[in-house]
Amino acid sequence: QVQLVESGGGLAQPGGSLRLSCAASGFTFRDYAVGWARQAPGEEREFVAAIAWRGGNTYYSDSVKGRFTISRDNAKNTAYLHLNDLKPEDTGVYFCNAVQRVSRENYWGQGTQVTVSS
Repeated sequence: QVQLVESGGGLAQPGGSLRLSCAASGFTFRDYAVGWARQAPGEEREFVAAIAWRGGNTYYSDSVKGRFTISRDNAKNTAYLHLNDLKPEDTGVYFCNAVQRVSRENYWGQGTQVTVSS
């Protein structure tokens, strides 16, 4: 059974930090690029960050560049998103996405809520 399970969300103050995890099972994780997207209330889902299947190349939206860091540990079948210097506009549900490097088959997790508020 294919699963992507996000965790690590919660309430943080502006300027604070969180680390999100995305645990994968049921497929060959190392053959998939991984991305994070977020969706604020009433808004469309937007790209946040991505990391290549080998982990060498990373990509970020302009709104999070320099504050968020994406990484992966293929031995643990887990990807991470480190959120630093959080802002209220970072509030939303954060989703993990895995895309197969050849077939482009993709999976989504159920999301984890991040709320940034004082």
